[in-house]
Amino acid sequence: MSAHPRIVVLGLGYIGLPTAVVLARAGCRVTGVDLDQGKVEAVNNGALPFVEPDLDYVLRDVVASGALDATTETPAAEAYIVAVPTPFLEDKTADLSYVLSAARSIAPKLTGGELIILESTSPPGTTQRMAEEILATNPALSLDGADGRPVIHVAHCPERVLPGRIMAELVENDRIIGGLTEEAALRAKVLYERFCRGEQLLTDAVTAEMAKLTENSFRDVNIAFANELSIICDKLGINVWRLIELANHHPRVNVLQPGPGVGGHCIAVDPWFIVSAAPEESTLIRTARQVNDGKSGYVVGRAVEAVASSHAGTVAALGLAFKANIDDLRESPARQIVRDLAAELPNCKILAVEPHIEKLPADLAGLSNVELADAAGAVAAADVILLLVDHDEFRGVDRSMLEGKRVIDTKGLWR
Repeated sequence: MSAHPRIVVLGLGYIGLPTAVVLARAGCRVTGVDLDQGKVEAVNNGALPFVEPDLDYVLRDVVASGALDATTETPAAEAYIVAVPTPFLEDKTADLSYVLSAARSIAPKLTGGELIILESTSPPGTTQRMAEEILATNPALSLDGADGRPVIHVAHCPERVLPGRIMAELVENDRIIGGLTEEAALRAKVLYERFCRGEQLLTDAVTAEMAKLTENSFRDVNIAFANELSIICDKLGINVWRLIELANHHPRVNVLQPGPGVGGHCIAVDPWFIVSAAPEESTLIRTARQVNDGKSGYVVGRAVEAVASSHAGTVAALGLAFKANIDDLRESPARQIVRDLAAELPNCKILAVEPHIEKLPADLAGLSNVELADAAGAVAAADVILLLVDHDEFRGVDRSMLEGKRVIDTKGLWR
């Protein structure tokens, strides 16, 4: 690979854009590719299309220097990083259409020697399937040099960063790199070493795919324990936050914190990829998903009861993002709760508070009884208060404003 390699990053979302930026900062010539023309224009103007601390000023610098640009068409390059969505379908199996579409857009640009890395979280075998799609589109290539055909190098390097800390963790965290061949893994390692100070852990592609799913499923199972515990404590009249605090004084116990469910593009999705790969063997992982998915319905039920018992006409729902201090609403249980509550209580006004967005997403904006509000105004106007996301802004809510109101604090922020 050259001293200043040409890299193409396909997908300029929460993972692809920061990856493109850190590669550009590390001396690579980077082009980001996205089908969203508005996002492409924003990047070319050095404007961040979503909230992520410390990304905005680095983006402006690398765009201004010419190290990063964006387009809707895939150009030729020495290396390609695929960071497109891998959502699940209604049957909980993975939708690989974005990955396969990216593969087809890359294939005609390849002449041999290029490195193609899949970063998108994927079911076991997806990297191999992506490679097969490339070879089917461009049969002049190969993975092993058979019949003298030019060789391409394909690997999987799953992202393992936390929204809100992406710029730091891209550099600091260890990376798992799984190649379809040993040479592919080694070439990917050289590329990531340009910006990553963490350890580069080499393996095969399918193990790398499974490693990412394992990490997120581990957290999902442990969160499910906390969420189920919170429901039991409600029934028994026990303060779950104090209970967990006491239990965690045991030297070998670390119970996580409950919440209104689990959201985001990783933990709420990835365990289903394991379940679909081995449905008969993954009973614990499946049950954890069902517990966490069911928690939002439990919260809705509590809110409906609170409205009925207090004859409330207005509910304040504080938070729509899937975690604190970001604007990412993907798979957010808070968003689902607001949507379901609006349907359950059509005559009740729902004041949705999300300080990190300027307008409601389409699925909520179309509901006549839901409107976006500020925290102070919503708390003052509402009879029932739902705390759904522990944004820093909500910590400063005047507790005297809560007096005489029904409060359901799903995050223990005001415990």
